[in-house]
Amino acid sequence: MRKRQAKKRPLLPDPRFNDQLVTRFVNMMMWDGKKSVAFKVFYDAIDIVEAKKGDAEKTALDTWKDALSNVMPHVEVRSRRVGGATFQIPMQIRPDRKVSTAMKWLISYSRKRNEKSMAQRLASEIIAAAKEEGAAVKKRVDTHKMAEANKAFSHFRF
Repeated sequence: MRKRQAKKRPLLPDPRFNDQLVTRFVNMMMWDGKKSVAFKVFYDAIDIVEAKKGDAEKTALDTWKDALSNVMPHVEVRSRRVGGATFQIPMQIRPDRKVSTAMKWLISYSRKRNEKSMAQRLASEIIAAAKEEGAAVKKRVDTHKMAEANKAFSHFRF
């Protein structure tokens, strides 16, 4: 790296929940710079989650945060060349990257679902992830399994 690292820009909290994490999620979900559309999709999904789950003591935003924490990976494998061979080395993930990865997985697997609108897809994936099921959680489990399988190469860590 030649130049200095880019500094983190502060995110404005979202208008409805006053939460920066929501804004970060919406920014990742947004296509073609259409933030208002992305916010509408997210808020509609949260409303659907609120309607579907009958849990009175937990808000829909708490359910979304639970889903996000259930999708977060703790270890991942990184490729490293050692003496002409490439090894998959399990490594701990930085907290910031954990959140980013969880958001990416939740959004991408929501997009692959079969419901009619994106809000319904996102709501279904959030509910599934909160119950520790669904494609995004399966991705986290697979990532952890791969790291566990390659634990023998962890001494190559840099």
